Amino acid sequence: MDFELNDDQSMLQDSLQKFIQKDYTFEKRREYSTKPNGFSAEVWAQLAEQGVLGIGLPEEHGGFGGEVEVMVVMEQIGRGLVLEPFMSTVVLGGGLIRDNGSAAQQADILPKVIAGECRIALAHHEDGARYQLDYVKTVAASGKLNGTKTVVLDGAVADLFIVSAIEGGKISLYLVDANAGGVKRTAYRTHDGRSAADVVLTNASGQLLGKAGEGLAALSQAVDQANAALCAEAVGAIDAINAATVEYTKNRKQFGQPIGKFQALQHRMADMFVQGVQARSMANFATGYSRDADAASRRRKIATAKAYIGNAARFCGQQAVQLHGGMGITDELAVGHYFKRLALINQTFGDVGYHLAIVSDAILTDSAA
Repeated sequence: MDFELNDDQSMLQDSLQKFIQKDYTFEKRREYSTKPNGFSAEVWAQLAEQGVLGIGLPEEHGGFGGEVEVMVVMEQIGRGLVLEPFMSTVVLGGGLIRDNGSAAQQADILPKVIAGECRIALAHHEDGARYQLDYVKTVAASGKLNGTKTVVLDGAVADLFIVSAIEGGKISLYLVDANAGGVKRTAYRTHDGRSAADVVLTNASGQLLGKAGEGLAALSQAVDQANAALCAEAVGAIDAINAATVEYTKNRKQFGQPIGKFQALQHRMADMFVQGVQARSMANFATGYSRDADAASRRRKIATAKAYIGNAARFCGQQAVQLHGGMGITDELAVGHYFKRLALINQTFGDVGYHLAIVSDAILTDSAA
């Protein structure tokens, strides 16, 4: 895949960069985070107006672009610490409906997503699952769902849930109105300030999404695409935290000179730069395979990227906080917020250890073949 951006992709990148610099400064982000939903409804509407909420979705429903455009958007989201639920709604939710929904479901839901009128959350994780996608205790019978989902990302602000449940011994996916009877959610904020919820389903009505019993394959594909998107978001955050650190060391003086002139600190920032460049390469790698039809190959490659970027993010975050000194952990500076977001990206859909295990198991399987 050619990762030299074409004119349209460059325009998308430039427009988002300008938007973040003007309308999504760190100060404004802090203001948005205090709103009841944890983000700005006005910004969400603006993203819809600019067509951003259609990225990666079918053109016949008003979307445009593919995985590279998703990568471009997610990188800028990482750079700006954007709180709006783009990944949950567009990448995960929209992607699941795009790839598995019936023509009627796509025609009904996707235009609303693109217009900013419908927010989607994947309600899949359950207590005890850790990162295993096939761990589902929620049950479905005759279109009624019963069970509990935990840490539903952006579940507190969703209009529609995509719920995994067991029926006939296999996992299927269901569309559930988040505001319907039988759905109870407990909202809270995650460590990085995002919204989440625990969701209890009691005889909640669900509409089958995709084919019965094929939910696990659909989930695997969607989560791989989400992990590739998270890799791109992490790259944006790493770039931002590295740039902030360089700028800080130019202005912070000690012993009568900027601390950025001390060779030991220059070496540390050089290491941060190298980690950032290599992380970008791995994010490109993950994007290139995010829609690979070979599920095993796709999973292995994206796991490789997620594991590497998780380590790079931890290294750059730790170095940035240390080089900022005591200011690095205060709420007033953006650096600590970037570090928190990078830590949560690592934990979302599998941490470094989990993805290293996927890669090592694949290597052992290949060796035994």
